[in-house]
Amino acid sequence: MKKRKWTFRLFVRLPLLFFTVSVALVLLLRWVPVRYTPLMLKRAIQYRKVESFSTKHDWVSLKDISPEMVKAVVMTEDQKFYTHKGFDWDALKEMWDSHNRKGTRLRGCSTISQQTAKNVFSFGSHTSTRKVWEAYWTVLIEKLWSKDRIMEVYLNVIEMGPGIYGAESAAKHYYGIHAKSLNRRQAVSIAICLPNPLRYNPVKLSSYQMRRCNTLIQRMSQQ
Repeated sequence: MKKRKWTFRLFVRLPLLFFTVSVALVLLLRWVPVRYTPLMLKRAIQYRKVESFSTKHDWVSLKDISPEMVKAVVMTEDQKFYTHKGFDWDALKEMWDSHNRKGTRLRGCSTISQQTAKNVFSFGSHTSTRKVWEAYWTVLIEKLWSKDRIMEVYLNVIEMGPGIYGAESAAKHYYGIHAKSLNRRQAVSIAICLPNPLRYNPVKLSSYQMRRCNTLIQRMSQQ
């Protein structure tokens, strides 16, 4: 009898409790600004011995972020953001087929929704368990948040440099302006550094990055 009760708690009550709490949290964050994330804590611990390191994070609403910044991250990170349901299955299939045919490296193919879930609800560890965890939260935010809310949270919590989180902090740090004043070139320069913000700097782009930046600007102008 005791074993049956313990099994019921483990496989029914605990998962149900977790689901209820996670849904409540996602619903809360549908309106409440995300002021601090697990990644911010992780970086603060990682750089605790670096005296010059500090966390820069200024939350602003989506209307106070330049539309060019929105266009830039959609162009560079997730072109199907406004049409998919959280996962770009076509990109995943293409990546897997290319890996099987040509032996190309498996890459993340994470959508903006997945990156938002990762930044807000996980420490960003590189494990298969994290991918399952990330997928769970991705489904929840896609169901309970609007696309604009996902974009708003993404552009406020994404890492854009050492200790720099969000478009507002990045705009101030790199260009001395507010996020709503970012022009197309500035927005694209920030966006192309997102894959490795600890290594790349929007105001010190390599020749390859400059060429890519110019190409993306032309494509955005055509669209």
